[in-house]
Amino acid sequence: MLFERPLNSRPLAFQNRPQRLEDYVGQTHLLGPGKPLQKMIESGILMSLIIWGPPGCGKTSLARLLSQLTHSEFQHLNAVTAKIADLKNVITFAQSHAQMGRRTLLFLDEIHRFNKTQQDALLPDVESGLITLIGATTENPFFSVIPGLVSRCQIFELFALEKQALIDMARDTMKKREVRCSDKALDSFASFSGGDARKLLNAIELACTLAENKQLKDEQIPAITDQSGKGYSTDDHYDLASALIKSMRGSDPDASIYWLARLIHQGEPAEFIVRRLIIFASEDIGNADPHALILATSLLTAAKFIGMPEIRINLSHVTAYLASAPKSNASYMAINKAQALIKEGVLHPIPQHLRDSHYSEAKHLGHGKGYKYPHDYPFTLIDQEYLPVPHSLYEPTEHGAEKTIKERLIKIKEIKKKKG
Repeated sequence: MLFERPLNSRPLAFQNRPQRLEDYVGQTHLLGPGKPLQKMIESGILMSLIIWGPPGCGKTSLARLLSQLTHSEFQHLNAVTAKIADLKNVITFAQSHAQMGRRTLLFLDEIHRFNKTQQDALLPDVESGLITLIGATTENPFFSVIPGLVSRCQIFELFALEKQALIDMARDTMKKREVRCSDKALDSFASFSGGDARKLLNAIELACTLAENKQLKDEQIPAITDQSGKGYSTDDHYDLASALIKSMRGSDPDASIYWLARLIHQGEPAEFIVRRLIIFASEDIGNADPHALILATSLLTAAKFIGMPEIRINLSHVTAYLASAPKSNASYMAINKAQALIKEGVLHPIPQHLRDSHYSEAKHLGHGKGYKYPHDYPFTLIDQEYLPVPHSLYEPTEHGAEKTIKERLIKIKEIKKKKG
C-alpha cells in the first residue's frame, strides 16, 4: 500500500478542493438552476464528458464532485504517464464493479496527451457505457481529441475564474489560516493568479509561511507575486491573435494594444504579429486607407533589424494606426467573389484584343487586334471590353479614401458611356 501524506501536510490547493457542489467556485454557465450539468446531476444520469479550460479553473474538482454526486467509483489517470496497461486495469475494475451494480467514472487528466492509439482504446468501453469518461484538457478538444471520442462525449468549456471570486477565495483562505493581510494583498494575489485558483492558493500558502506573527506585510507581496510564469497554450496563440484582429476590426485601439501586449508578454515572435497586421491592412482596411498596407509592411524591415523590447514600440505604433483607420473589406470580398466564379467553372476566354501580341507569330493569330491604347485617349479612358461577361466584383464603400475611388469609378463609367 502506498504511503499517503496526512491531508494537512498536502499542498493547500489539494486541501481546499470543494467537498460539496455549493463550495465549487465559478462555471455558473454550467452549474445552477436549469444549467446543463446541474440538470444532469439532478437526473442522476451522467454522460461521458470532455471538459476543457485553462489551468486552475476547477476541472479536477468538478470531476470528483460529479463522481460523488452520482455515486460513481472514481478512477484517476493522467495521460502524461498512463499507458494502455493502465487503461486495461481500469476496465477490469469497471467490469467487476458493474457486476455489483456500481458505475465507474474514469477521470483522464490531460487527455490531449494521449496519442491516437491510446484514445482509440477508450472507444469501445465509452460506447458501451462500461465506463463514464471525463476527459480534462487545456487544449481545444476539437483539435486535440479524436473525432470518435468527441462524438461520444458532451463537450463543456470551463473559463478562468473571475477576479472577485479569487479575491473572495483568498480572503476566506487567509481567514481559515488566521493570517491577516490588507485588501491590497488580496487584490495582488488575485491579479497574480490570472484566473488560476491553484496558482492563487500556492501563492497564499507561501504568504502564510512568510507572515510574521500571523501578519503579512504589504512589502512582502512582491516576493510572492513576482514569480509569475507565462503559461502559454496553443489555444492562447490563436485566441489572442483573434482578439487582436477583431479589436482592430472593431476600431478599438485600446483593446487592440492590450491584446498586442498580451501576445508580446506570452513571448510571441514579432514576425508572427507583423504577418497578422499586414494581412489585416488589406483584408479589413484596403483602399479605405491605402497607406495602411505601406505602414504595415514597413514592420518587416523593423522586425528584421530591431528586436525586443524596442520592436514593441513599432508594433504599437502600427496597431494603433490600423485600429483607428477607416475600414473596408471590398478588395478582400472582390477576390473571394472572383475565385468563387472560377471554382464554379466560369472560365471566360481571353478576348483577342487583350492577348499578348509581343511575339512574332501573335499578329497572324489575331492577338491584340483591335486593342485601344488608353493613353491615346482623353483622360486615358475609352469604352473597351475587358471581360466577355460583366461581373460586379469590386464594390467600393463610402469609407475613407475608398469613397473617392467609388466616385471616380462612377465618373469613369459615365465618360466611357459617352465615348461608346
